[in-house]
Amino acid sequence: MHEIRQVIVRMRLGESDRTIARTGLMGRKKASVVRVLAQSHGWLDVANTLPDETVLAQVLADPEESVSTSSSLIVPHREEVTRWWREGIQGTTIHAALVRKYGFAGSYSSVRRFLQGLEQAHPALTTVLEFDPGDAAQVDFGRGPDIVDVYTGECIASWVLVMVLAWSRHMYAEVVRGYCQVNENATP
Repeated sequence: MHEIRQVIVRMRLGESDRTIARTGLMGRKKASVVRVLAQSHGWLDVANTLPDETVLAQVLADPEESVSTSSSLIVPHREEVTRWWREGIQGTTIHAALVRKYGFAGSYSSVRRFLQGLEQAHPALTTVLEFDPGDAAQVDFGRGPDIVDVYTGECIASWVLVMVLAWSRHMYAEVVRGYCQVNENATP
């Protein structure tokens, strides 16, 4: 109710539905419904007092005057889409399957919004590793590219040592020189 009351205040100040939507209080379509409702009750007139939250609740509880958004076309397929999402199927594939199987008339954006809601409700689990300073480091040692000395034709193998301190995430890297077999067909 607080958001609707704040939207009415903004409308009384002359803000458009688009401007109100940019604030994030509610979408443009819902703001236009609130505007019609506020005009019919005289709440946009600055001479009148703002309705308190109980009055707003009573008016909005009336099914003929409720400010409701339209339900998504994806709702009848919620369980199946949720199962597909858990299996890791991409949104575009889910939309194509809905169109193919059920003649789904909704857009891909409606599927994307539904999947975003699932991701927000079920965030990916991660583990945070915490270390004290100087406690641990992650070390990796691997083969780098073979380098040919342009003056001698010598083939030099390179190895790279990388160490990352776990607490500060500072990195130390060093290239270590080795030797590799010389290609006899190579021209110096």
